[in-house]
Amino acid sequence: MYTGELGTRAVHELSGTVIETDAPRDNQGKGEKFSPTDLVATSLGSCMLTTMGISARDKQLALDGTTAAVEKIMISNPRRIAEIKVHINFPGSVHCPLGDRAYLERVALNCPVAKSLHTDIKQSVSFHWQEP
Repeated sequence: MYTGELGTRAVHELSGTVIETDAPRDNQGKGEKFSPTDLVATSLGSCMLTTMGISARDKQLALDGTTAAVEKIMISNPRRIAEIKVHINFPGSVHCPLGDRAYLERVALNCPVAKSLHTDIKQSVSFHWQEP
């Protein structure tokens, strides 16, 4: 729903969870909430964490505490996302053999959102494994 003042509200039918958006300050908004393009970038990081979590669970590995720091880079003419940078950080509490690390990294790079984004959007992804 368009809520006015360049804002929207989306309700997830099954859970009732609400997401509200606002236009960014550099595009006439207040920048008080995620912008639609912020959600695109955030979706990439969340999808990578989720698919790695599924694969890790299948291998009886725990990725609890793993984070994704996401940066979105916009360009003009036309205004669009040029690049999404994702830095995935695994805490020292995550014990994962080297072979499984490479597997999980491939899983992340091939998550559904990564495969759904237009090829004009550069995806720069780095993985940072902390040793226990």
